[in-house]
Amino acid sequence: MEDEMFDQIVAVFHSLVTWVAAGAMVFGGLVPYIPQYRDIRRTQNAEGFSTYVCLVLLVANILRILFRFGRYFETLLLWQSIIMIFTMLIMLNLCTNVRTATELSTKRRSFIASDSKDEEIRIPKRLFVDFDWSSFWLWSRFLDYMQCVLSFTLMASYATYLFLDSMLFVETLGFLAVFTEAMLGTPQLYCNYQNKSTEGMSIKMVLMWTSGDTFKTGYFLLTQAPVQFWTCGLLQVFVDFTILFQVYYYSRFPQKPVSHTASHTTSAKAL
Repeated sequence: MEDEMFDQIVAVFHSLVTWVAAGAMVFGGLVPYIPQYRDIRRTQNAEGFSTYVCLVLLVANILRILFRFGRYFETLLLWQSIIMIFTMLIMLNLCTNVRTATELSTKRRSFIASDSKDEEIRIPKRLFVDFDWSSFWLWSRFLDYMQCVLSFTLMASYATYLFLDSMLFVETLGFLAVFTEAMLGTPQLYCNYQNKSTEGMSIKMVLMWTSGDTFKTGYFLLTQAPVQFWTCGLLQVFVDFTILFQVYYYSRFPQKPVSHTASHTTSAKAL
């Protein structure tokens, strides 16, 4: 009787842990962006967030979804990609609106200072259909980002349809998907190295990435996910720990005087 009750408690506990782990996998990736989203809305300043983060994550997760057509992986990971895509589109929409409002405000102040009229204020439009490489991913409307994402999705989908029977193509697709995401922290790593400092970088956020990436990699290993997933997961963890080492090293051995006027550069990984 007692053994039977104990088995039931273990089964309930196992189910609870499974649900918690599943929820963490699906929704854990968007958690670091919630405070960033709220901060941008509160301050109406998007300069501290690199929209190239959105580009990298959109590409990585679109490719991951296409990879599933060639090689099955867990449905939870599919939902994780779908939710991350919507999260990045929401961040892009907010950043575009804030940046446009900031440019308009700056123009208005300059026109007022020169005794000009508000109706003369014009903001140069940067459009996706202009195909100007110098303004790539710096467009004036959210619609242009959507056009770019849809164009990339259609082209990648068509290529996947044509070469779906090629195991080399499928495996390469899966590797590109997770490798792109794994490289998300390297711009910050390089930036810290160039500046010889981690000033302006949120250590709390790096710790969140490290714990999340460690959990995710462990999940990949335990669920026997495709080798691309856990290999690049280990690479992500390595990059995170390297950034944390930079924090320790540059705080113990400052390479240059601390500048109180330095701009607060946030990570390309999602600050």
